[in-house]
Amino acid sequence: MKIILLQDVEGLGKAGDLKEVANGYARNYLLPRQLAAGATPGLIATRTQRIAAEQRKLDKQNESNRQLAERLGQVSLTFKAKVGSQGRLYGSITSQDIATALRDAENVTVDRRVIDLPDPIRSLGTFNVPVKIASQLEPKITVNVVDAAEKAVAQ
Repeated sequence: MKIILLQDVEGLGKAGDLKEVANGYARNYLLPRQLAAGATPGLIATRTQRIAAEQRKLDKQNESNRQLAERLGQVSLTFKAKVGSQGRLYGSITSQDIATALRDAENVTVDRRVIDLPDPIRSLGTFNVPVKIASQLEPKITVNVVDAAEKAVAQ
């Protein structure tokens, strides 16, 4: 008997799968517990439409992620920080600081957890910080940390 699973069934499949099972298994176990429904032409058509809609949604999300990755790959952020005598910052630049600067400067909202910064930045210089947007998309943002006193003197 052909059935469409309404819920995940261990050892059989996930919700939405079209399966061929024994008549007794379907009649005595799956159908009474409302784990599955008989595979009528209407349900099969609905399943096909749902799969197509999910694929379109996934394609749209992938395109959006790709555009965001291109945009982030061109971003360069500059942070002014107070520096001690040995070139170390009095504070640090964290992934939260980078996410806030992206939101303010570029109007791009990213979660701080997708910014791959294992340790906070505690020194002057230029750093390439990767941002994990999706499994295959990881653009790098250029982060420049400059001395706040040098900026003030230059102006």
